[in-house]
Amino acid sequence: MEKDKVSIIIPMYNAEKFIARAIESVCSQTYQNWELLIINDKSKDKSFEIANEFATKDDRIKIVDAKENVGVVRGRNQLIEKSTGKYIAFLDADDFWHKKKLEKQINFMKEKGATISCTEYTRVREDETKINEVVIKEKISYKDMLKNNYLGCLTVIYDAQKLGKRYFKQRDKNEDYVLWLEIVKEVKVIYGLKENLAFYRVLDNSRSSNKFKTAKVRWEIYRNEEKLSFFSAIYYFIHYAFFALKKSK
Repeated sequence: MEKDKVSIIIPMYNAEKFIARAIESVCSQTYQNWELLIINDKSKDKSFEIANEFATKDDRIKIVDAKENVGVVRGRNQLIEKSTGKYIAFLDADDFWHKKKLEKQINFMKEKGATISCTEYTRVREDETKINEVVIKEKISYKDMLKNNYLGCLTVIYDAQKLGKRYFKQRDKNEDYVLWLEIVKEVKVIYGLKENLAFYRVLDNSRSSNKFKTAKVRWEIYRNEEKLSFFSAIYYFIHYAFFALKKSK
């Protein structure tokens, strides 16, 4: 019996090409006790109209129409604040899920007594042709996370009853990684479900497409957020570079 509601968070900006696919992947879930919270971040295209059409047919879908452009971080945080579920899950407007994602992941979390979990996922092109698959570890520690961000944001679910609602810091990049590091230091282990249950769409204009800037941000996180020594930061940065190269192949 599906007693526990999952709150699904989607920030949306000019996503008319993909938002229907994202919403459909939620509506088709075999686990049906969910609410879908979408913030329309002053989209200039038909994103709002497309999402609103779904909302008029399913009262589990709720749309916040932002009065000003707030960006991804503040948008997610506003939706987290409004969420009512025991669990909080994340999905971006251009990504989508396997239909059994919630069912399998919630059951997995209950079996493990997990506070936070992630799954494996597939990286796809805009036309959904496969690029590669991203694999994860079954148990992910803080040191593991320093070496590699195993958590694709679109795969993460955390238990807000156990952990409390957790919010993202305002950053240009890697705000999710900073939050996962904060959480894993507290809970000691993140559980990884080694099944491929989500699809991450690689866009040319995505925030993570500039590899040099992304690497610079990772170094700043090591030194400024995590307060690692210079030599520890070098050690983990080498691992980061290795995994980043492996993921891009």
